[in-house]
Amino acid sequence: MTDTTRHPQKGPFLREIAVGEGFIGFYLVHRKDLEPFRDPSRGHFLTLILSDRSGQRVARVWENAEETAAQIEVGQVVKVQGEMESYLDRPQIRVLRIRPAKEGEYDWRDMLPASPRDPDEMLAQVAEAAERIQNPHLRGLVAQFYADPDFVEALRWAPAGKKIHHAYLAGLLEHLTEMLALAETVLDLYPQIDADLLLAGILLHDVGKVRELHWGLNLDYTDEGRLIGHVVLGDEMLGQAIAQMPDFPPELALRLRHMILAHHNRYEWGSPRRPQTLEAIALAKIDDLSAQVNRFLLLLEQRQPGEVWTSYDRLLARRLYAGEGELSPEEEGQRE
Repeated sequence: MTDTTRHPQKGPFLREIAVGEGFIGFYLVHRKDLEPFRDPSRGHFLTLILSDRSGQRVARVWENAEETAAQIEVGQVVKVQGEMESYLDRPQIRVLRIRPAKEGEYDWRDMLPASPRDPDEMLAQVAEAAERIQNPHLRGLVAQFYADPDFVEALRWAPAGKKIHHAYLAGLLEHLTEMLALAETVLDLYPQIDADLLLAGILLHDVGKVRELHWGLNLDYTDEGRLIGHVVLGDEMLGQAIAQMPDFPPELALRLRHMILAHHNRYEWGSPRRPQTLEAIALAKIDDLSAQVNRFLLLLEQRQPGEVWTSYDRLLARRLYAGEGELSPEEEGQRE
């Protein structure tokens, strides 16, 4: 999503604001903590984590903190007038004025992280891949989803997860296009793999995520997402679609359903079955490569300027090494 799509009243994205600049803009309250000054007689100050689709920044309200804390809530969009300062070599917002946003003043899509890629371009890539499927049964099955305007509209914004990988708007689309690109090389190397089955598996393996997750001003699991999960939901959706095609070959249905149910590869990762066909193992490995590289990239991008190592990641149970390479222009400017 490009910056030109922002709401006209949005103001600057957080990552655009340089230290020393004043600004007015709309941001999502991600966290709120009322904290005491070291001198108790001074009362409290308010620490906020403000976010938009570019990232997060710490913000502090030094005056009238108790009154301000009572007026705003976590998960609420607020209008902020502030100044970007530097504290311990890290950007921090000094809040001068803040109030809850009014209806129509903001677009929720400005508030959540989003894929840097254009959703329309990615949808076109996905549609082109669906057209390449030669098997009429698989082609018709994929079309039941990708020719459905409601499904396509959900896919346009759907994240691929809440935390683990591609956890941002249009993240699922980005994940699919990465997998389709990886599949081209895999199919060149291993012509024994059924290309139509692999393409269909990629396009259908995560359809359950449009029901597993909900997104708006927050990104979270739905009730059926928590209780059932996208793997089983996807198999259910696939079964319903196949039932609309009475001539669909039973063995082909079995092979495709196995791919969906086995694409997480390991039982401890929520996979009801482990891959037992060429197409299933190819799908699982392509899926994992896209997910893990994205996870690593996101952690590396979250480093502070000049940091060689990432912070410890609980899900990976490790820190990641970035090396002492050249600084980006943004990092170079923050170091000066």
